Amino acid sequence: FHFKDSLAEDLWRADLVISHAGAGSCLETLEKGKPLIVVTNEKLMNNHQLELAKQLHRDGHVLCCNCSTLVETLQSMDLSTLKPFPPGQPEKFALFLDKVVGFQ
Repeated sequence: FHFKDSLAEDLWRADLVISHAGAGSCLETLEKGKPLIVVTNEKLMNNHQLELAKQLHRDGHVLCCNCSTLVETLQSMDLSTLKPFPPGQPEKFALFLDKVVGFQ
């Protein structure tokens, strides 16, 4: 997709998601419990997406490849090896923030 207001409906229907390594795309997909292949763009300068993709891969949540290895990744993938992404805990962040700011 070049642009869509929301991918929520598409994500709910998907059996597999192939995406760039944007934080929003990755986290939204993982929060919905969908298997994810992250395709990195190594031509980006200061590629922060690559850092996120590698960490999510190291943690076992995604498969990671680049454009030239996507077909190979699809042919050899074992989605059963992927670990579920842990749910967010916004209440812990709120407590931490309150403590830092001095509300506690």
